[in-house]
Amino acid sequence: MIEPPPFYSNFTAALKADPSNDNTPRQVADAAYSLVEPTPVSKPKLIAYSAEIAELLGLEDEVLNSSAFIEAMSGNALLPGMMPFSMNYGGHQFGQWAGQLGDGRAINLGELRDAESNPWMIQLKGAGPTPYSRTADGRAVLRSSIREFLCSEAMFHLGIPTTRALTLVTTGDGVERDMFYNGNAAFEPGAIVSRVSQSFVRFGSFQIHAARGETELLRQLVDFVITSQFPHLGVPSPEVYLQWLNEICRDTASLVCHWMRVGFVHGVLNTDNMSIMSQTIDYGPYGWIDDYNPDWTPNTTDAQSRRYVFGNQARVAHWNLAQLARAIFPLIGSAEPLQEILDAFPAYYQDQYRNMMLEKLGLSPSKESDDDAVIADVFGLFGKVETDMTIFFRQLASIDSLSTDASISHLENAWYSQPEHDNVTLIQNWIELFAKRVQQESGFSQDRIQRMNLTNPKFILRNYLAQQAIDLAHQEDYSMIHELLTVMNKPYAEQPEYEQYFARRPDWARNKPGSSMLSCSS
Repeated sequence: MIEPPPFYSNFTAALKADPSNDNTPRQVADAAYSLVEPTPVSKPKLIAYSAEIAELLGLEDEVLNSSAFIEAMSGNALLPGMMPFSMNYGGHQFGQWAGQLGDGRAINLGELRDAESNPWMIQLKGAGPTPYSRTADGRAVLRSSIREFLCSEAMFHLGIPTTRALTLVTTGDGVERDMFYNGNAAFEPGAIVSRVSQSFVRFGSFQIHAARGETELLRQLVDFVITSQFPHLGVPSPEVYLQWLNEICRDTASLVCHWMRVGFVHGVLNTDNMSIMSQTIDYGPYGWIDDYNPDWTPNTTDAQSRRYVFGNQARVAHWNLAQLARAIFPLIGSAEPLQEILDAFPAYYQDQYRNMMLEKLGLSPSKESDDDAVIADVFGLFGKVETDMTIFFRQLASIDSLSTDASISHLENAWYSQPEHDNVTLIQNWIELFAKRVQQESGFSQDRIQRMNLTNPKFILRNYLAQQAIDLAHQEDYSMIHELLTVMNKPYAEQPEYEQYFARRPDWARNKPGSSMLSCSS
C-alpha cells in the first residue's frame, strides 16, 4: 500500500506550548496552543473529498480511501509526524470583546508540503473537545459540515481566497443541537471536515496575547507569521510590522470586493473569523444573496443588530483591521503610523470596488464617461425591482446589440416578479445608458462577453441548493454533494447539462430554515 507523506508542524516547533495536558475548558495563559488528542468516533465513513486538494498534497486515491487515512481524518488514529494541537486566540464577537475563544472544535494535525515545498496545515473540524471548547462538545453536525466542505471548494473556483476542504467524513454518532436556540434540541448526524490552509492564524490570535500583556509571545507569533507566510517582507522589525499590516489591509479589501462581486455574505465577521492570510475562513451561517439586498444577513443571531449584512462587510472588515492594529501596537510603540495605514483602507477599497463593478459591467475605466452613474443607477434599479444579481449580470453579458425591448425580455429571468410600468421605464433608461457607454469602447463584442463571463459566475452555491444536498444526505444519499461539487468547480462555464442550477431561488425557499437564514448552531 502507498503510504501518505509524513506530517510535521512548524507552528508547534516555533511557538510556546500550553504546559498542561488537561483537556477540559479553562483559561490558557502565555501559550500559543495546547496539545490535544482528537476524540474517537464509532463508525467513520468517507463520503466526499476534493480530488484537487488531494493532488496538491500528493495524496493518491489509494491513500485517501485507505482505512488508515479515514481513521486519521475522523480523529480515530494518528499518522506519522502528526502532533495534534488547538490554537489559542481571542476576539471581538458582534463588536464586543469576548476574551479567550480558541479552537473549540478544531484540531490541527500538522502540515504537508506540496510539490513546490509550500506548507499546508490539515485541520479537523468537529473532532472533539479542547481546552477552548467552553461549554461546547467540540463536535460538528452533518449539515454544517456539508456547507463548509462545498463552500470552501466553490469559493476557490470562484477565484476568491479561502481555506480549502480535503475530506468530509460522517462519524456514525449523533450530536445534540438546538438549531434555533429555542429549547428544541435534537440529535443530528455528526460529521468532520478536514480543512486545509497555509495558516489558520486569525486576527484574534494576536488580540489574546495583547489583551493579556504577553508582549514577548505576541512578538514571537508576529515574527513567525511574517517569516513563514510573508517572507518577501524581510527580517521582522517594527518597520516590517507596518508593511505587514498594510499588506493585510489591502488584501482584506480585495477579499471583501470579491465577496461583493459574487454576492457572498460571510454572516459572522468576528475578529476571530478573520484570517491573517486574508482568506475566507469559518463557514458558519454564511449565505448568497439571491435577490439583491444590501441589508440582508443570513445569520439569525444577527437579525436584530444587522451588523454583518451584505452591504456592511467592508465597514466591518475595516473595524476588525483596527483591532488587529491595536493588538500589535505594543510592538510599534506609536499609534500614528498604524492609523495612517488604517485611514487608507476606505479609499483603497472604494477604488477596488469601483474597478470590480466596471469589470462586472464589461467596461474599462474612462475619465470621459460617467461610469459612476451607470453603477449607481443599476443598484437603484435593483432597489425598485426585486432582482437576482447573479442571473442579471450573467444575462447582461449576452444582450449583444439587441433593442431595448429585446434586452428587457432577455433579462426577465432575473426578476422575481414582473416589473410595474414605471419600473419598466427605469429599466429601459438604464439599458440605454449602459448601451451608450458600451459603444464608447469596443461595442457589444465577443471579447467583452468573454470578459464579463469570467467575472460574473453562472453558478453559485445558493443556500437552497446546499440545503437540498443536506436533506438527501440525512437519508444517506450523498449524490447531490458530489454533483454540486462538480458544478461549483466550473462556476464560470456554461455547463448546459446543469442548467437547472442557473435559476432564481424558488418561492418555497424564501423563508425556509437552511434555505434562507441560518443560526450559528453546528
